[in-house]
Amino acid sequence: MIVIREIGGTGVRVGPVGFGGAAIAGLYTLIDDATAAAAVDAAWEAGVRYFDTAPHYGLGLSERRLGAALRRYPRDEFVVSTKVGRLLEPNPHPTGSDRDAGGFEVPDDLVRRLDYTARGVRRSIADSLDRLGLDRIDIALVHDPDDHMDTALAEAVPALAELRDRGVVGAVGAGMNHVAPLQRFAAHPDVDVVMVAGRWTPVDRRAAPLLAACAATGVSVLAAAPFNSGLLTTDWPPDDAYFDYAPAPAPVLATARRIAALCREHTVPLPAVAVQFARRHPAVAAVVAGMRTAEQSQTVVRWATTPVPEELWSAVDAEVAPGVGPGVTRAGLEGRCIPGQPG
Repeated sequence: MIVIREIGGTGVRVGPVGFGGAAIAGLYTLIDDATAAAAVDAAWEAGVRYFDTAPHYGLGLSERRLGAALRRYPRDEFVVSTKVGRLLEPNPHPTGSDRDAGGFEVPDDLVRRLDYTARGVRRSIADSLDRLGLDRIDIALVHDPDDHMDTALAEAVPALAELRDRGVVGAVGAGMNHVAPLQRFAAHPDVDVVMVAGRWTPVDRRAAPLLAACAATGVSVLAAAPFNSGLLTTDWPPDDAYFDYAPAPAPVLATARRIAALCREHTVPLPAVAVQFARRHPAVAAVVAGMRTAEQSQTVVRWATTPVPEELWSAVDAEVAPGVGPGVTRAGLEGRCIPGQPG
C-alpha cells in the first residue's frame, strides 16, 4: 500500500519516492531530450508523482526538461519542488561545457550567481516558473546556503513565505548536505520542510538529531541521495565504490558490505533497503532518488516496493548507531565507552 504523507501542514502531499531531476540534466555525462523524457514518463507510469529539480541542475536544463515532460499530465496530480539561491545569468567567458564548473555535461552559456536575498529569491522563482512552464511551485527550497546562512534565514525564507501566502509556492524549506544548518532552518517558524542529502541512509545516520527535532515540531523531511552517491546501488559494493561524491573510505565500504551481507541472507537487494530505509522514520515524507533513464526509474520504484522483513530491518539498525557518521558501528561506539560512564 502506498502511504501518502503531507508536507508540514501545507496540504502538499507526496508519495514514498520522488524523482530526482539532476541526472536528466546531464549530471557527469551527456543525456539527450528523448532519454530524459522517457525517464520521467517511466516514473509516472510506475506511480511516481513527486518530482524534484533545481536551476543548478544543468544550468536550468533539468527544469526545462521536467516541465516539458510533465505538461502531458494533469497539473493537480503531481508535485514539483525546485530551489532558490543560484540565479542563472549569461556567461561572459564560456568554455563550451559546464562539466568542470558545475558537474553537468551541458553548454556553459549561462553561469550561476549565488543570491539568497529576498529580491534574488523572487527572481529565482519567477525564472523557474518560466522554465518549468508552471503557474506555481509546490515546494520551494533554499539551496545549499552554507556560507550565507544569515541572509538565507533573514531574507530567503521570509520571501518564500510571502510567496506561499500568495499561492505561488505551496511549502517552504531548505535543502543541504549538512545537518547542523538544517536544524537552524527547521527551527524557523516559516519553514515547512527540509531536504537532507545522504545523511539518513543505512550507512550514514548523522541526520538523527534533525529528524528528531522535525518530528517534534511537525516539519517534514525529504531524504535525498539514498544511495550515498553510488555506494548502495549494487548488491555488493565494489572496491571502487563512491561515497559522498568521492572514493568510499575503507571503514565506510566495510560497513556497507556488512549490511549487504545481511541483505543477501534475506535475499533482499541492498538498493531496496537503501531506498526504503529513510521513510521508516515518521518525519520523512519522501525519499528522492536520481533517475536518468526509463530503466532506472522502473528499477528504483521496484526497489521501493520490494518486501523487506522486519528481522532484516532489525539487523540493519543494529549496524550503525543513529546520530553518528559513516563507518562508525554500534559495536565500535560501545567499545569506546568507559564502564559506568555515558558513551
